[in-house]
Amino acid sequence: MKRSSGVRTAATVAVSVLTFALATGCGGDSGGSDAKALSAAELKKAIIAQGDVDGYKVDASGKQLPSKDQIKSTDEKCRPLAYAMSGLPPADSAVSNTAVLATQDRKKPTDTASKSMDDMSAEEFEDAFATATDLDVTVVGLSSYDGSGAEETFKSVSDAVGNCSGGFPLVMQGEDQKLNKITEEKASGAGDESVAFTTKSDLGDGDVGTAHVQVVRHGATIATYYTMNLGLLATDKPYDVPAEIIDAQATKLK
Repeated sequence: MKRSSGVRTAATVAVSVLTFALATGCGGDSGGSDAKALSAAELKKAIIAQGDVDGYKVDASGKQLPSKDQIKSTDEKCRPLAYAMSGLPPADSAVSNTAVLATQDRKKPTDTASKSMDDMSAEEFEDAFATATDLDVTVVGLSSYDGSGAEETFKSVSDAVGNCSGGFPLVMQGEDQKLNKITEEKASGAGDESVAFTTKSDLGDGDVGTAHVQVVRHGATIATYYTMNLGLLATDKPYDVPAEIIDAQATKLK
């Protein structure tokens, strides 16, 4: 049952822990000492909502999203990454924050759709399960900062990507995890600064799960994106933070 426990933990990261801590800035090309953070009300207007991204359902209820005290790591320098993966502000200096969960809305008609599980062959069941779970789930977070807070926060994330390349221990909503590897990848280039990385975690029974994270600074606001595809989690098939989500959020932050 180790595998099911690992997958359950992965699902917790992908859904329960997917929150939004993306912070929106006040415009301009940088934060700076005179930058003013957006209020909580302004952030809620700035984050993506239902109807902003074609092909995605956006849930702003926050019911399954964690609080910061539910995310723990003994490796202090890596905590900004853990928070970014959870849709939470990467730094404690955030004046305001909010988050949403964007789930790919894909209709999946198949030849086995009318069959019960008992009538499926093992191969049909595996195919049906893979199809049903082949959905990108993205936690989008916004957090906003006064002065140079956004720039400092972005630097803490960027530095952590390199400093935590060997992974770090993590507890998310009571679930122990071990991130084995952090690898920087090409970022979108959105906003004033952006950094992207993949995480590899131990799912048990030798399985390794891959997820994708991107952090973008828009002036005094930090946007975080954490994407997991449960159907592709433990495969070598490529996926990424959906570009359409990043583009839609960047448009609302202009």
